[in-house]
Amino acid sequence: MDKFRMIFQFLQSNQESFMNGICGIMALASAQMYSAFDFSCPCLPGYNAAYSAGILLAPPLVLFLLGLVVNNNVSMLAEEWKRPPGRRTKDPAVLRYMLCSMAQRALIAPIVWVAVTLLDGKCFLCAFCTAVPVTVLGNGSLAPGLSAPELARLLARVPCPDVYDGDWLLARDVAVRYLRCISQALGWSFVLLTTLLAFVVRSVRPCFTQAAFLQSKYWAHYINIERKLFDETCTEHAKAFAKVCIQQFFEAMNHDLELGHAHGAAATAPDGSAAPTITDGAEEEREKLRGITDQGTMNRLLASWHKCKPPLRLGQEEPLLGNGWAGGGPQALRKEVATYFSRV
Repeated sequence: MDKFRMIFQFLQSNQESFMNGICGIMALASAQMYSAFDFSCPCLPGYNAAYSAGILLAPPLVLFLLGLVVNNNVSMLAEEWKRPPGRRTKDPAVLRYMLCSMAQRALIAPIVWVAVTLLDGKCFLCAFCTAVPVTVLGNGSLAPGLSAPELARLLARVPCPDVYDGDWLLARDVAVRYLRCISQALGWSFVLLTTLLAFVVRSVRPCFTQAAFLQSKYWAHYINIERKLFDETCTEHAKAFAKVCIQQFFEAMNHDLELGHAHGAAATAPDGSAAPTITDGAEEEREKLRGITDQGTMNRLLASWHKCKPPLRLGQEEPLLGNGWAGGGPQALRKEVATYFSRV
């Protein structure tokens, strides 16, 4: 268990590396999924293009959504976007930075799927088999003898070797090699363009807007760390609240049992005073409660944190009243006067 705890703490402390690893695993999984996928072209003129478009576009969309789901920053972005401004303004640049960071990681697996699909060529062959130039690659003298629907029905069977019977018009191997060559060229072009685009986004963009980039990056990290620390503080407070509540319950039960055994006599200490009901451990846990000792106060605090987060201005704290931060600036300093008395 200690090893698993250490691994979990390492992943929490290195969330960016962890998310990059998850995106890499999803990219490898997408390539493995395509290799295990049984591509079956319908070989019908009205269905080949629709089937191929679904294979090329639907899985990348699913992989992109999964990439957003496994990213923990999605809920943080939605919370920051929908929260009331309160005493803290919302910076659109920070929201754009967070969205772009998540989108870049989530796009890795869909890009791998599209690239592998184009390099394989089956999807492109199924989609554009009816567009093969018969007059250039086949027996062009026989093509005019067929109507357009008959020619499309015949060429739509090119991806299916067991049902294709048009070798007298166009050799199947010639059409397959022609379309796969085009598909692989498009695949490598897609890989090159996405690589260049990623290089521009990751390397060139910060050079032109370095100050704005650093500001957006800093405050995005701040929002993430602030949320983690707030969750940890709430967890610590909940543990202390539960301990004190349970201790008070057992002490009350013990007191009732003593009263029952004594037939109504109150339990007293040896010096005649009432028996203590709060132990040292309970006092220590009460200190962790920070003065919030009932459900209503805690609910108001959580509502205040959501509706009106404290301003990002250290050293100028303002008292929390109601559901917001009251006051219009730093509080006035109080003068303390000490009076000394001496005996004559």
